[in-house]
Parts: sequence; structure tokens; C-alpha cells
Amino acid sequence: MNVLVVGGAGYIGSHMVQALLDAGHAPVTYDSLVTGHRDAVVGGAFVQGEMADAVALDAVLRAHAIDAVMHFASFIQVGESVQDPGKYYRNNLGCTLQLLDGMLRAGIRRFIFSSTAAIFGEPEYVPIDEKHPQRPINAYGASKQMVERILGDYDRAYGLRSVCLRYFNAAGAHPRGHIGERHEPETHLIPVLLQVAAGRRAHASIFGRDYDTPDGTCVRDYIHVLDLCQAHLCALEWLQRDGPSAAFNLGNGNGFSVLEVIRAVERVTGCALTIMDAPRRAGDPARLVADSRRIRCELGWTPRFTAIDTIVRDAWNFERRRTPP
Repeated sequence: MNVLVVGGAGYIGSHMVQALLDAGHAPVTYDSLVTGHRDAVVGGAFVQGEMADAVALDAVLRAHAIDAVMHFASFIQVGESVQDPGKYYRNNLGCTLQLLDGMLRAGIRRFIFSSTAAIFGEPEYVPIDEKHPQRPINAYGASKQMVERILGDYDRAYGLRSVCLRYFNAAGAHPRGHIGERHEPETHLIPVLLQVAAGRRAHASIFGRDYDTPDGTCVRDYIHVLDLCQAHLCALEWLQRDGPSAAFNLGNGNGFSVLEVIRAVERVTGCALTIMDAPRRAGDPARLVADSRRIRCELGWTPRFTAIDTIVRDAWNFERRRTPP
């Protein structure tokens, strides 16, 4: 299939381009390069453009005879979304509407959307299944929840079928080490810890040690980026077989605490990390763990890289390649 990967120069998008190529599809990357990196696009066609540019979108959708669209071009910083919600609603919501309308104009009816566990807000129970109440507590989560609702309306009104994949914590890098996580500034735990190990940061912080968890630190569900991409390939096959629109929670189903991740990084890197204590961050739940039984059952998805040391090792391999000796 010819697949438009919107945001294909970013962290997850670049791995998706590689996965599509490996699976025999023809990816076309559409990216503004505001946060993405041109050298992360490993193959296929590349078009630089904005989602807000309807003319450019129409041109790329028609020129490449696109069969399906994958959307990775959202802003993702939770704290920033609280401080500047307008930025998040304009991009994550408004620009996504522009993309969907461009698809309708081009006659494209298959869409895979990167959603998030943030649509659930403070968890009432864990692991979190698809029936969990949706009460987002920030503009990031709310913008994603709104898109999910819009997709339901677009299916009923226009026949645009979609699969929404609600990520928990994407992590790791391609085992070959040629692409990986490159956010600026970096806020995700594993790459931050690896930057400490590589000497690019002086220390990392633990934001609270008094949570109701076995060791007092927050517990998160880390999913290897390649397993996440495999879920997108399963979703693509689902839509290709005329499967109905659906939404799935996407995680390993296992949680690791901040301290467990720190120990894994120290094992993999052989470095003793400098760690500082810091106050809790507002809105940080004690535990976020996915119940992924539905996507395993309905799409046949099975994660391969579930061990935290494997996730860290692949991320470390990428970090060492980009850090000068």
C-alpha cells in the first residue's frame, strides 16, 4: 500500500517508515521538520509541508495515490499543553481536521491515529482497559480525545474508517541504532537517564518517592517502539480487510517503576547514575499500566521486546552512536 506518514521524521514516525519499508509498503513522509529530523527518514518519498496547508496536503495525497494515512504529527508535552493549550488545540485538533478533510477530498478512507493514555486522566483502576472512563486532565489528552470523537462522526457520516492506538510509554530505538529518540528538550525518563550515563547531563531527577507503589516511585508501562510500529501494521491490515473503526489501548501490560528503570539503565550502561530527588509533579498518577488484551485478541498483535533491559539496551545503542566519544 502507499501510506502517507504524517510526522514521519519524528521519533515514532521514522520507525514507522522503516517498518513499512520492511513490510513491503511504500511510505511517503509528510513533515514540517519543526520537531522532526530529515536524516531520520530512512527511505521512501519525502515532502516537507504543514498539516495546516490544505493545498500542499491535497497535492501530496493525489500525487502519490495514497491508500491510507498514519498520523504522528501531534505536540506531546503535557506540561506545555497546560501552559499553552491553544497551541495544542490548533495543532492536535485543528490541523488534524484539515488532514481528515484532505483525505475526504482525495477519496481516502483509511486512517490510523496516534492517540494516548492521557485521554483517561487519573486512573480509577489498573490495568487500564478500553472501557475505563475518559476524563483527561490536560489539553494534550483532551485534544486527542476530541479527535477520537471526531473520527467516530467521520466514520458514520463519510465512511472514513480509522484505528486509534492509545499509547502508554513508547521507548527504545531501532536495534540497528540508526534511528531513535531525539526530542529537544528531552523529557522522557529513559533517554534522560541515558544522557546522564553518556555524560550529556549532570544528573536526573526522581519526582516523588512517596507514591502508593512497591518502592514509592511512579510505575509506567513501557512499550518498545518497534512493537508499537508492529501494532500499526496490524491496524493497517485490519483496515485493508475492511475491518470496522476501532480504538485499542497499546502497552505491554507490565509496569516498571522509576527506580527499576534506573537500575536497568545502570545494568545496561555499566554506569552509576547521579540521581536527585525532586517534588512530585502535578498530575502524575502513581501507576499507568495498559490492559492490551483487546488488541492482542482482535488484531493478533503480540509484543516481542518486553524486557526493560532490552528496551534500554536498544535506546543506549542509539545514544552511543550520537554522543561523541
